[in-house]
Amino acid sequence: MAIPFKRMGRKDPRKVDGVVKFHPQLVTQGQSVDLDKLAYTMKDKSSLSLGDIQSVLTNLVEAMRAALFDGKSVNIRDFGVFSLSATTLGVDKKEDCTMKNIKAVNINFRPSSSVRPNLTSTRADEKIEFLDLDAPKKKKTEGGEAPDDGGGETPGGGGDDGGETPDPAA
Repeated sequence: MAIPFKRMGRKDPRKVDGVVKFHPQLVTQGQSVDLDKLAYTMKDKSSLSLGDIQSVLTNLVEAMRAALFDGKSVNIRDFGVFSLSATTLGVDKKEDCTMKNIKAVNINFRPSSSVRPNLTSTRADEKIEFLDLDAPKKKKTEGGEAPDDGGGETPGGGGDDGGETPDPAA
């Protein structure tokens, strides 16, 4: 499976006369994967029941939340570290710096090196492939692939489809 991307033009907002430069932007496909879907996937690789896995995942989330709200970081080996940070307002005097200056609390994630994407990996199970959603489709023929005549439809239909990739069977 490949990670889809679109080409997006952006100007540098710091420059008044900035020129548009194109950057690949990764596209999230379909619905997000929830704990139930993760549990179902894990069930196939485990001797545990679906209910056991769902219970463990639910308890993991609750335990992580409790640890974070207790001011601790959560380090899941071979996955990464979760911690809290705050968006705050600065004040001139130390006495004026109170909890009222905290405007938002965010959860940060720092992945471990074992899950961090590696673009240069040569192992098949670790290699990341990309799919250009803006590239013209190639039509298959009996003798192989024929180049697109320019009249074909591009994935996504040329408009913003909410980030979903069209069904190739349709």
